[in-house]
Amino acid sequence: MNNRLLITGGAGFIGSNLAAYFLKKKYRVAVLDNLSRQGSRVNLDWLKGTGSVEFINGDIRQPEILNKAVRGRDIIFHLAGQVAVTTSVEDPRTDFDINMAGTFNLLEAVRKNKIKPIIIYASTNKVYGGMENLKIIEKKDGYLYADYPNGISEEFNLDFHSPYGCSKGAADQYMHDYSRIYDLPTVVFRQSCIYGPRQFGVEDQGWVAWFIIAVLLGKPITIYGDGKQVRDILYITDLVRLFETTVRKIDRARGKVFNVGGGSKNLLSVWSKFGPMLEDLYGKKIKVKYDNWRPGDQKVYISDIRKAEKTLGWKPEVSVEEGVGKLYRWVKNNKDIFI
Repeated sequence: MNNRLLITGGAGFIGSNLAAYFLKKKYRVAVLDNLSRQGSRVNLDWLKGTGSVEFINGDIRQPEILNKAVRGRDIIFHLAGQVAVTTSVEDPRTDFDINMAGTFNLLEAVRKNKIKPIIIYASTNKVYGGMENLKIIEKKDGYLYADYPNGISEEFNLDFHSPYGCSKGAADQYMHDYSRIYDLPTVVFRQSCIYGPRQFGVEDQGWVAWFIIAVLLGKPITIYGDGKQVRDILYITDLVRLFETTVRKIDRARGKVFNVGGGSKNLLSVWSKFGPMLEDLYGKKIKVKYDNWRPGDQKVYISDIRKAEKTLGWKPEVSVEEGVGKLYRWVKNNKDIFI
C-alpha cells in the first residue's frame, strides 16, 4: 500500500487526530481545510509541530481545488462537513452545499482521476431519522431499546430527518453508489458519538467534550430534556484504529457501510450517568439547568457494531470511564486553548 494520504477537514477534531497518527507512521499526509471551525487553527498549528504535513487552504465547495488535491493520493479520508443539526435548520442551503454538493465534488474529482484512491467517508447515525416507532424502556439512569439489545444495524431503514440528515444521508448514498457504478473503493462509516482530545465541543455538537469544557471553564450547562438520553460513545483512538484497519483490509471493506460507535458495551446517558462521573472528576457538585427537549432529539441511539467486528476484526478497546477520564485530563491541561 502506498502512503500518500489526503484528509478533508483535516484540521478538525477527528481529522487532526488521524493526521497526527499517520504522520507518526511516516505517511505523506495532506490536510485540506478552510479553517472555519472553532479550534481548527489551533489544531493545525499543533499538527505542524508533529510532522511534515502539507496544508491545503481550501473548501470542498470548490471543485477546482479538489481536482488538484486528489491527484496522486492513495487514500482519502473525507471528514469535511457541516456538523450540527441546529445549524442546518437555520441555514439549509449552506448545509446542502457543504455536505451534499461538497461530497459530490470530491467523488467527481476522484472519478475523473487516473488513480482511484480508497475513500472513507464519515457519515452519521442521523440517516436513520428519529426512529419514533421503536419501543423504548425507561430505566432509572437512562433509556434503552426494548427490541434491539445490540443496537441499530446497517439493515435498519433509512429515514432522513432535518436538513442535516438529508444532506449527510444523500452524500452517504452517493458514496455507496459510486462504489457500485464506478468501482471506486469507497467505505461509509455511519458514526455515532465520537469524543476525545482536540475536540472543541459546543452546546449543539460534541456534547461529551462540551460538558467537560464548560465545567472546567465555569460556563453554564443546560440539559435539554430529562438528561436520561443514552448514546453509545467511541473514543477517538478506537476510531483512528478502525480507519487504519479499514485501509489495510480494503478488499473486505470496499463498497460497504458500517455503523460505527461504542456499541452496546459503551453507553453514556447525557446527564444521569455523565453528571455523577464528571462530579467525581471535578471534585464538587455541578449546577445545571434543565430546558425543553430539542426537536428530533432521540431518547436513545446505540450502534450495532457487529458488522465491523465480523468483517474487519475491530472492536472498541477504551471504556467509557477510561475515555472520559482521558478527555477530562486533556482539557484540564489545555484550558488556555479554549478561552
